[in-house]
Amino acid sequence: MSIISEARKGDRLLLMGNDAIARGALEAGVKVAAGYPGTPSSEIVESLAAAAEDRNLYVEWSVNEKVALEVAAAAAYSGLRSLCVMKQVGVNVAADFLLHIAEYGTRSGLVLVSCEDPGALSSTNEGDSRPYCKMMEFPLIEPAGFQEAKDMTCWAFDLSEEIHNVIMLRSVTRMSHASGNLTAGLLPDETPTPRFDCSGGFMDQDTGPVLTFPTLVDPQRRRQQAGLQKAIAIFESSPFNAYTGPAEPELLVITSSAAHAYCREAVGLLELKDRVGILKLGTTWPLPPKLLCGHLDKSDRVFIVEEGTPFLEDNVKTLCAENADKVGIKTFYGRRNSVLPPVNELNPDLVIAGLCSIFDLEYGGVDPSYREQADQAMQNAPQRELTFCPGCPHRASYWLLNEALTMDNRQGFVCGDIGCYTMGAAECGFQTVKISMAMGSGLGMASGFGKLTQFGFDQPAVAICGDSTFFHAVLPALVNAIHNQSDVILAVVDNAGTAMTGFQPHPGTPVGAAKQPLPALNIPDICRAMGARVEIADPFEMDKTRAVLQDLMYDAEGVRVLVLRQACALSPAKKGHKGFTMNVDPEICIADGCGCNRLCTRVFKCPGLKEDPETHKAAIDEVICVGCGVCASICPSGAIRAEA
Repeated sequence: MSIISEARKGDRLLLMGNDAIARGALEAGVKVAAGYPGTPSSEIVESLAAAAEDRNLYVEWSVNEKVALEVAAAAAYSGLRSLCVMKQVGVNVAADFLLHIAEYGTRSGLVLVSCEDPGALSSTNEGDSRPYCKMMEFPLIEPAGFQEAKDMTCWAFDLSEEIHNVIMLRSVTRMSHASGNLTAGLLPDETPTPRFDCSGGFMDQDTGPVLTFPTLVDPQRRRQQAGLQKAIAIFESSPFNAYTGPAEPELLVITSSAAHAYCREAVGLLELKDRVGILKLGTTWPLPPKLLCGHLDKSDRVFIVEEGTPFLEDNVKTLCAENADKVGIKTFYGRRNSVLPPVNELNPDLVIAGLCSIFDLEYGGVDPSYREQADQAMQNAPQRELTFCPGCPHRASYWLLNEALTMDNRQGFVCGDIGCYTMGAAECGFQTVKISMAMGSGLGMASGFGKLTQFGFDQPAVAICGDSTFFHAVLPALVNAIHNQSDVILAVVDNAGTAMTGFQPHPGTPVGAAKQPLPALNIPDICRAMGARVEIADPFEMDKTRAVLQDLMYDAEGVRVLVLRQACALSPAKKGHKGFTMNVDPEICIADGCGCNRLCTRVFKCPGLKEDPETHKAAIDEVICVGCGVCASICPSGAIRAEA
C-alpha cells in the first residue's frame, strides 16, 4: 500500500507536491503512467509505481521521454486515462511526437506533467516548457498550492476529454519538492476495458485511424483550434483562477504557480493589501480574455510575477494590445524591465524588492545585526566543494581517462553527457570533461570530431555516458559513429541504475518501475552486435583498466567501446557494505616530504581521505569511507593499504 492510494475521501494528508499530483491522477482514474526520471519530477512516477498493484495500474520508466509520451498516448487512444511525466529538458526530447499528438488530438484523458527547475538547482539549464503549449496550440495549467496540485491534476483529465487534446500541467521545484496539507478525494473503482477502434473515417477522432497526414492538416488544425476556443470558455469560469484585493487596486499583480505564494507574502509584509490586488491564474494558456480584461480595466499598473521566462508577461501584454480600446494603456512591470531579475528562480525577497521599486518604498527586512551574524557564520563554515561521493566509481574512471589522455600527449579531451558524471568537468573529475551539452550529445559530438582527420585534426576525442543515458539517447549517435566509421572511443560508466535521480531502473536492469522482473539488455552485446570493438573493465581495478584503455587509445580503427562496470557506492546492492578496510601507514606516508606532494588529499580528494591537521599526513575517515580501495592504487609510496 502507498500513502497516496490508501487515503480515503476526506482524509487530511501532508504530501509533497509531486505526491499530490500522483494522488490527483489516481482520483481521476488514471490507469497508465510513463516517464523518464529527472529531478524534480521523479517522485510522481515512483509514487504511482508504489500504488500500481493496489490500484491496478501500469507504470513504466520508459527509455526516454518521447517514448514515454507515445506509451501514454497509446493508452489514451485505447480508452484509458494516462499520465506522462518528465522534467523541462525532457519536453524537448518528447517535442517531436508532442507536436503530432497536439495536432491530431486525443480520446481519453492524456495529461503531460512537466516539472521545471527555475534556478537550475539540479539541472544544467532553466528550460521553460510553456512556449511549447503556445507554439503547438494545446492548453497549459499551473497549480499554485498542494490542494490545487491534486485537484487540478484530477480536473486536467476532464479538460483533456472535453477538448479532445493533451493538457500540460506545469510544476516547478518549489511546488514539486515542498510539502503541504490537502484533503483527499474519492478514488474510483472502475477499470474500463481498453480497445483501439480504428474502423471509422479519417476525420473521426473517436473511431478513425490516428494519422497526421498532408491532406488532413487543414481540417485537423481547425479542429485543434476549435478545442482551444472551448478551453478558453472553460477557463473563463475556472475555480483555479482567483482574485484577492481591493476593487480598484493601485497595482494589479498577475501571477501563477509557486510565485503566487511569494506575492501573498510580499504584499502582506509590506502592508499593501489595500493597495495591491493579486490575480492568481491557474489556466495560463490560452488566457481567459474576459476574466483578464475585467481586472486589467481596474488598474493602470500591472506587475507580472512568474517563474521562468516572461511567458505570461508577454501573453498578457499581447492581450492588452488586442483589447486596448477596453482596458486602456498600461504600465507593465516584470522580468522584461528588470523589476524582477531576468534569470534564476524567484523568492519573497525578490518580489518585495520589486514592489518597493514600484511604490518607491523602503523595506528593512531582517535586522542588520542578524545579517552580519549570518554572514560571519557563513565565513566560519567549512567550504564544501562539489564532489563525487566517497567510493564513486566515476572518480576512478576520470582518473584513468585523464591519465591516458595526458600520457598520449595529443591534447585529447572528453565529450561528456548528462548525469552524475557531468562533474567530470569539475576538480573532482580532474577537469577531464571539456564538452557537455544535451543527453546523447557527448558521443554525437565526439563522432563529429572523429571525422575531422582529413583536415589534419589529430586530437583524440573520447565520449562518456552512463548506462541509463546509453539507452536514452546515445544509441542513435552510436549507430551514426559506427556507420560513418568515426575514430572515437565511447566510455560507458555503468553503475547499475539511473543513479543521479534515485536509482530508477532502465532497460539494462532486470526490474521495472513496480519492481516486476524484466529482461535486462546487455550493453556490451548491443555494441558488439552493431560492429564496435568492446572491452569491459572495472575502474576499481586500475592497473588492468589502464592497460585496456591505453590499448584502445592506440587502436585508431573505428568505434571502440569501453564499458566501465562498477555499481554506485550508494546503490542498494552496496549500501552498508565496505569492500576493503583502508588504513594509512604513518611510517611510509611522509606528507609534504613525499615526492607526490600529497597527491591523495590534494588532487584525488576522495571525501573518505583526509589530512591529519597535526602531522599533515593522509588519514582515512572511517565514517564515510566505503572501502573501494582506489586510493591504495593511486598512492605512489604505497602508504595507503586495502585489507580484505
